Amino acid sequence: MSDPHPRTIDVLVVGAGPAGSALAIDLVRRGLDVRVVDRSPHAFDGSRAKGVQPRSLEVLEDLGALDDVLAGGSVYPRLGLHAGPLAVPWRMFPHKEATPDVPYPNTLLIPQFRTDRALHARLGELGREIEFGRELTDLTQDEDTVVATVSATGGAGGTEEIFARYAVGADGGSSTVRKKLGIGFVGTTHDSDRVLIVDAPVTGLARDRWHMWPRRGGRLIGACPLPGSDMFQWMIRLGPDEEPPADRDDIQRRIHDHTRDRRIQLHGIRWTSVFRPNIRLAERYGRGRVLLVGDAAHVHPPAGAQGLNTGVQDGYNLGWKLAQVLAGADAALLDTYEAERQPIAAGVLGLSTGKWGGIAELDPSSMKRGEDEQQLALTYHGGPLAPADGMRTGTLRAGDRAPDAELLGADGGLRLFDAFRGPDFTAVAYGPGAARRLDDLDWPTAGAGLKRLTVGPAAADGLAFSDPRHTLRRAYGLTGDTLLLIRPDGYVAHIATRDLLTSTRTAVRAMTPQTRSRTMSRQSRVHPRSGTAE
Repeated sequence: MSDPHPRTIDVLVVGAGPAGSALAIDLVRRGLDVRVVDRSPHAFDGSRAKGVQPRSLEVLEDLGALDDVLAGGSVYPRLGLHAGPLAVPWRMFPHKEATPDVPYPNTLLIPQFRTDRALHARLGELGREIEFGRELTDLTQDEDTVVATVSATGGAGGTEEIFARYAVGADGGSSTVRKKLGIGFVGTTHDSDRVLIVDAPVTGLARDRWHMWPRRGGRLIGACPLPGSDMFQWMIRLGPDEEPPADRDDIQRRIHDHTRDRRIQLHGIRWTSVFRPNIRLAERYGRGRVLLVGDAAHVHPPAGAQGLNTGVQDGYNLGWKLAQVLAGADAALLDTYEAERQPIAAGVLGLSTGKWGGIAELDPSSMKRGEDEQQLALTYHGGPLAPADGMRTGTLRAGDRAPDAELLGADGGLRLFDAFRGPDFTAVAYGPGAARRLDDLDWPTAGAGLKRLTVGPAAADGLAFSDPRHTLRRAYGLTGDTLLLIRPDGYVAHIATRDLLTSTRTAVRAMTPQTRSRTMSRQSRVHPRSGTAE
């Protein structure tokens, strides 16, 4: 397609929070021309969403931001439930050891400002900077182009029209993009159920516990230590008619009145916000060439650490699909974004809403966190890219998360996630018969490439990699020759245990441009010595 306007970029991302930043990283590493604008004058500086789930850690590893995130976080401490003079320890998160299929089994505690900065730093490494202080004021589109009017929030810099092939609203629960599209935001906002969030340096309180002082009627104060600092995030549940305390002395007095512990001392206030539990879901995830991700599409109560994680995975799902359509794939591929992600958000809303209601009723089970929150079991099975009648293995169906595994090549070990890393699809041929069929699989000349990985149960198979500890066989439930196609976002696109080549070709057509060549340069084989694609 020729440029509808000489200054047209590929994608405009409105909003530089975790969802928009993750999407922008994914698009830029695919070679797309992307701009990211945000109406705030600078990066967010509060703790707000502070839990990063295991599945999101896997996403961040692929995007190249994980090291900074891990450096800025820690495992969650035990709860300390204060009942009078006693503090009862309570393990919210069961600690798990890493396994070959789940390398990051535990939820990470990290204040949101550090997650944001890790993503922004990664985007900077890729040559893109966030344009802060730039507010969207108007949005129009036609069949080919989105036109966004952006103004400087500080008054200097004037107004600019940005022309883009697609635009994505990642601008939060009060999304201007969503409102300009006229998309309904169905649900409730509980104005009488408010929580004051305060980031403050504190003395007189042990940092090895997430402290909670529950009271009858849902009255609650919590204090969670923020890693790498002397700060706690305070959560003060306000009464229906209570005015939020505004300064340090008032907040200090409110904490003392509730906890009856005058040893606790706040030393300044770094950030505050009044949170009103919103439970809302966008009726649609986009219209035409404009789409929604993150809080612009769904907002959650804070319980369970779901909102940020769901938003990051929205961006991860959408990025490769946008790039494929821009490369010539059928635009219907973008319809699968809403079809896959909206049901996930609806389920997560139910989970976090239930947890939040349980906390109000002082139900101890509502403070437990487990597999449902970690998002490793989320699946797109039964959706438009993973038909329910497809083939399966002993443990996996199309649409499921592709697990990690430990393989052995000529020059040492290889993590399967290392082979997956990057913007391309990966085909895994298990067994010599599948390897022969993989050799015959052609691939498009445009869009995401294909990495080819041949694996046998033992080195004697003559394939590039072996599975001597059976980590691949067990995690993937393999019993014989199998051809697996893994999407760029780490989900199983197709499983073929029979009719290997024909069925795989059919699955490929739904996700790729239709120009194909057996000799194209974007095909690569994972090398057994280096473990990298050639």
